[in-house]
Amino acid sequence: MKPQSLLLPAIFTLICLFALSSCQKRHYFMDQGYIFGTSYHITYSSTKDLQPEIEAELKKFDASLSMYNPESTLSRINRAGTEKIDLRNEPWTLKVIRESIKLSALTHGAFDITVAPLVNLWGFGFEKPEKVSPQKIDSIKKFVGYKLLRLEDGILSKADARVQLDASAVAKGYACDVVAEYLRKKGIKNYLVEIGGEMTLSGKNAKGTDWRIGINKPVDDPTSTNMDLEEKLTLTGKSIATSGNYRKFYEKNGKRYAHTIDPASGYPVQHSLLSATVIANDCLTADALATSFMVMGVDSAMALAERLPDIEGYFIYNDGSSENKTCQTSGVQAFKNR
Repeated sequence: MKPQSLLLPAIFTLICLFALSSCQKRHYFMDQGYIFGTSYHITYSSTKDLQPEIEAELKKFDASLSMYNPESTLSRINRAGTEKIDLRNEPWTLKVIRESIKLSALTHGAFDITVAPLVNLWGFGFEKPEKVSPQKIDSIKKFVGYKLLRLEDGILSKADARVQLDASAVAKGYACDVVAEYLRKKGIKNYLVEIGGEMTLSGKNAKGTDWRIGINKPVDDPTSTNMDLEEKLTLTGKSIATSGNYRKFYEKNGKRYAHTIDPASGYPVQHSLLSATVIANDCLTADALATSFMVMGVDSAMALAERLPDIEGYFIYNDGSSENKTCQTSGVQAFKNR
């Protein structure tokens, strides 16, 4: 055999490998859609578009934690009496409840997953609202409180059959974490996952830089179309969530009622804090703390955020002056200077 003929298979193999590597070149895909009653936008570097697989994962998540799906695990818990409920094969629901109990203790009840009956009463939940009265609020508060839940070795029990869970303050954030974990399992390191305004970010964007994120101005915006920004941050390897009462509210008899309910008082919060943004290592925590801070108010929220490791907070409030004011924890500045 001639020497040059020996080279032909090797050359052919190299050509095939080059063609395969070209086919496997990574691109930045930008998927968007509608889930959990809100929109999502997911950007990631991959060799193929994963939107069908991502949506399948989100639908499984919805089947576990949706308050509006009567077949979901969470709905089953809400219908249950005081019998024990085995969640050992329900990892998403189990984690949400376990972390919610921890966060409730951390925030002294400002965050409480059992707030569902009060949220429903005020017309922001998954059941038809009732007529609000001080007597009705007091009667409901008897079966609202995270200490009415007991979780041991994956087994959940309720001290009162009327206890109901509302995962809306953690579901979007945790869904971001779930999608991010799925992308990581696919070997994807560069991504931005945004669901209903909550985000988790990793790696770099298509320009090769960290992700640029905006915090909206807290102006009345029930349609969620306002894009005016109060601040811009540069993040990677972090999650960010914002809670505010400027998008979900209603007015009755000249008075505004916001969707953030204080579990202790039973009433919608009424104070100077307009918006709370939290930066954390995971989006479940960021989402829950943002809601907690809206309940606590700016001074208490700032104090707690400064004490918590790996947590940063950015707050917009109005103390009665003509213009809104802001304050932030000491670590936020680093995300502005990148």
